[in-house]
Amino acid sequence: MTDLEMVRVFVRSDGTGGSPLGVVRDGAAVPGTQERQEVARRLGFSETVFVDDATRGEVDIYTPSVRLPFAGYPLIGTAWLLREHGTTVDVLRTAAGDAATWADGEFTWVRGRPEWISGKRTQRFPSVAEVEALPAPPAGDGWLYAWAWEDEAAGTVRARGFPRRGDAIVEDEATGSAAMLLAGELGRDLRISQGEGSDIVARVCDEGWIELGGRVAAAGSRPL
Repeated sequence: MTDLEMVRVFVRSDGTGGSPLGVVRDGAAVPGTQERQEVARRLGFSETVFVDDATRGEVDIYTPSVRLPFAGYPLIGTAWLLREHGTTVDVLRTAAGDAATWADGEFTWVRGRPEWISGKRTQRFPSVAEVEALPAPPAGDGWLYAWAWEDEAAGTVRARGFPRRGDAIVEDEATGSAAMLLAGELGRDLRISQGEGSDIVARVCDEGWIELGGRVAAAGSRPL
């Protein structure tokens, strides 16, 4: 029997908060797409990662109801976890493309492209209070990233993410791909506070690349 390892991604500087992620480092133990989808549904994390080749950085990402070609917080969490287990990984290979990854101090980073992200829509609200007052989920269909400026000059944002897929995930605690998408749309670096306690950094680079960074904390392991 293989293990499920759990981390929290985008934790705050004091180690609290962050979004729980499940990682199956021995992806071969769950070999089929249908089987992996069922495991992800049963586990109930916003996203679950199956590592198919740790050395090459080959990964496969699932929500409880759909397979994802690319996602931000699972890649950051997986890169951190692999390094904790002694595997130096410089790239994570997803269905959408190859995402470079590296560690810098307490932050783990990945680099991706907004065009790798499909099905998410951002919506600006006039104030932080209006974002915080939204019901979970708001009325409507489709993945919504609701946000407002905390301090526009400083590039700080308050955000909440609502998948609205009809599965058990009513609200995402942290959403790296949506943060990446927002930074690309605005064309500027951002510091995003999402959910109840997640801290996300997005940096705009040349040629359309976006760097996404955050802290990660271990959250234990158990038999899958």
